[in-house]
Amino acid sequence: MYSILAYTNKMLVGLLSIEIYIPGSSSLKEKRMILKSLKDRAHKKFNVSVAETGYHDKWQRSLLGFALVAEKEKFVQEALNKLFTWLDNEAAFEIVKFNFEFR
Repeated sequence: MYSILAYTNKMLVGLLSIEIYIPGSSSLKEKRMILKSLKDRAHKKFNVSVAETGYHDKWQRSLLGFALVAEKEKFVQEALNKLFTWLDNEAAFEIVKFNFEFR
């Protein structure tokens, strides 16, 4: 039997929310293809969880949430900063707003 009290390691959750504009998208189907590719590549490259959290019915807008859980705060911050830089260099969309949170 495991005791919760015996576990002393700290766990940190880092969240990155971005609102994006996709100028090349002309339909919801095209938007979904762009987002699927983006989410798959981000997951493979940065080992983050990704979800579309807003603007589901808009074909040129999306709100995406990226989450990363780790023990070291510095690791989470550096990883999410690298992810943001990578996202900012993507040609398929423009970042309109972004927010970092650490819990």
